[in-house]
Amino acid sequence: MEICGLVTQNKESVPLKSISVQVRVQDHVATVSSTLQYVNEEERPLEALFVFPLPADAAVCHFSAKIGEQEIVAEVQDKESARDQYDDAVSSGQQAFLLEESAESPDVFRLSVGCLSAGQNAAVTIIYITELAVQADHSLRFCLPAVLNPRYTPAGSGAGIVSEISSGCGAVPYTLTLSVHVSSPKPISKLESNCSLDPLVFLQSDHTQATVNLSPGHMFDKDFELFVFYQDTHQPSAIVEAGVTTAPPGSLMRDPVVMISLYPEFPEDVKKSLATRGEFVFVIDRSGSMGSMMHYGKGAKMRIESAKDTLLLLLKSLPMGCYFNIYGFGSHFESFFPQSVVYNQETMDQALKRVKEMKSDMGGTEILTPLKHIYSQRCHPDHPRQLFVFTDGEVGNTKEVLDLVKSHAHSHRCFSFGIGEGASAALITGMAREGSGHAQFITDTDRMQPKVMQSLRFALQPAVVNISVDWTLPDGLTVETLSPPINVLFQGQRTLIYAQLKGESSGGSEGTVTVKYSLKDQPVTNQLHFCLKPTEETGLSIHRLAARTLIRSLEQEKRSGAADVEGIRSRMVELSVQAGVSSVHTAFIAVNKDSRQTVKGPLQQRRVQTCDYSDFIHALAAPICGRSTINYCIPPASKFREYKQAKPKSLLGKLGQALSRNHDSKSFRHSRMMVEGCRASSARKVEPQKDLLLELVSLQKASGCWDLDATLADVFGKTEDELTNQKPAQVDGSVWATLLALIWLYGCKIEQQVEWQFVAMKAASWIGSQKVGDLSQCVCAGNVLLGCQVTKETLGI
Repeated sequence: MEICGLVTQNKESVPLKSISVQVRVQDHVATVSSTLQYVNEEERPLEALFVFPLPADAAVCHFSAKIGEQEIVAEVQDKESARDQYDDAVSSGQQAFLLEESAESPDVFRLSVGCLSAGQNAAVTIIYITELAVQADHSLRFCLPAVLNPRYTPAGSGAGIVSEISSGCGAVPYTLTLSVHVSSPKPISKLESNCSLDPLVFLQSDHTQATVNLSPGHMFDKDFELFVFYQDTHQPSAIVEAGVTTAPPGSLMRDPVVMISLYPEFPEDVKKSLATRGEFVFVIDRSGSMGSMMHYGKGAKMRIESAKDTLLLLLKSLPMGCYFNIYGFGSHFESFFPQSVVYNQETMDQALKRVKEMKSDMGGTEILTPLKHIYSQRCHPDHPRQLFVFTDGEVGNTKEVLDLVKSHAHSHRCFSFGIGEGASAALITGMAREGSGHAQFITDTDRMQPKVMQSLRFALQPAVVNISVDWTLPDGLTVETLSPPINVLFQGQRTLIYAQLKGESSGGSEGTVTVKYSLKDQPVTNQLHFCLKPTEETGLSIHRLAARTLIRSLEQEKRSGAADVEGIRSRMVELSVQAGVSSVHTAFIAVNKDSRQTVKGPLQQRRVQTCDYSDFIHALAAPICGRSTINYCIPPASKFREYKQAKPKSLLGKLGQALSRNHDSKSFRHSRMMVEGCRASSARKVEPQKDLLLELVSLQKASGCWDLDATLADVFGKTEDELTNQKPAQVDGSVWATLLALIWLYGCKIEQQVEWQFVAMKAASWIGSQKVGDLSQCVCAGNVLLGCQVTKETLGI
């Protein structure tokens, strides 16, 4: 079992000493330059391996190594050729560096550092470009991954690079320095992070440029997240970037490329109308790691408990008459019902009872099998299938999972949620992309419920169909769209289009892109006019992102059974080499041909585990561990026998309990495993504080109403008699109770409206169906009773 980092057979300290990162954010595109400083502290030449995560959609575009004063810049080559060249160089005593993308998952890279002399330093620089995703609060999220959780690989699947990775169990032995420069045509409102930042410095009086640094002392023991808030985020925009005059004529790198950012605006009447039909399938990760804490601050819950709370909200928010089912998965899977059932009071109560009993006790993370089962179930006519997938893990067969989702894209939409540090960006974003849905990441102190309810709103939006993109350009110019066809649009969510501009303009300076689609049988048109003059500030970042987009599309085409597989591979390699970006079929190779040092004896290769087994056992028993996510390797059986004699039985008991919760002997026989629970075990002893919002929601009926009883009164801090005595004579108990619930939500929990919006809509709709006439007097009485000031119009009744 190897660690994500530099590794050796001698089990000595990792020679990675520091990481320095410079991030340049231009509007919603980030260029990231990371410099990794190594030193060979051994007395002989060394070959080292560093396995590390990058964002799933990143375009790696530069790789260089500096040894002493000499810098070697890598070039992109066909992967097999690059590997051969690396092996030849290392065996002949030359210094060589090889950077390659995992064939199993595009967010994992492996850097081989060959033939470092004794005592020698090497600084390796990697530059990549990535788009920043729009969040529920309209911010843009940048994430620098630090954690690579062990990837659960089903037995017999073979995982290549992915099988070599795991996260360390203590503080990493290197430091991180990070600086960020943000610029945009739109003013910057603020920057937020899950880590400590130095004060934000604005460089312009109009707040269009700013810098910020990570505060000293960060140990890189969790993902670094930065959230960028702009004013007027949802404005469509276009960036035209000039090509390279030395590139071959007609090639992608020679011609200008345009990146279009669209934010579809649906008509108001459509935005207010939500679907009342659908089949909602919730797939919940119940592997052992879901017993870990969401975070370690005040009020933290285990991931599985937070997922259960979210399921409560989802179940209460579903429209009457739809279909639903819930699946739990780990090393195996189970469903609440044999097939999806109609949503009513009886089935909702059955499901809620099962939700309360859910535990993180199902072993590993095998998601492929339950997905195959779900897709084998027949769809219900007039009830479009909406799949919600929650997982905190990573799998070794990411591409196989994505291919399965893509093959069923015509029959469903997939909404995916990555929970906690280290959830695979490739898996989460890939499932949403291939399933025409939306991806969300819930990390650190994020509440799961707001993000999930935003996705439910997307799922309840009417499906956009018949999407077309038309271009209007001056005479002499033509366009070739590089992005895949748009198959999904959501209100308020960004859609990107990359296109290559060919030919010479006859004099016009403006182009137009028009997106047309149908929404609830209504034709909708969104249009953007843009200037054709290239910007001078982006370098070649737009070209490289466009090349990466086209390469990923070709990769999907190749995996989906295209006839000319070799031709597609050749096209991918050609694009990768021309644009200087990574792909699954290419690698960056750098050889220092001036280095002629002879290797004496066998070359050391680093393979280090960073925790010993004593630390492993003690950490499980300790009530407080020094890190937010603790990932451990499983010691061999011989080590357990050694510790049985040396360690107290109480420690071994806790170790055995942890293993029994997480270990599936058949699937993990040749794999890794993560045990996360030292804090969780102590947290279970603390009685959690009541969440009054969830208490109220749990009491709502499937139809949308509440009963007038003591449990409802308790939520309001009242007695049942107080509620009953103040009831106006014109309404019955259920209408009065439901009205009070609405007043309390709007008066006391307005800051959490995104979580209860559908609960309130069902309640208002139910009250409307009771035909009780003017409720102004009842609203006034409810305000007096609960100490609120809410108008009838606000309640939507």
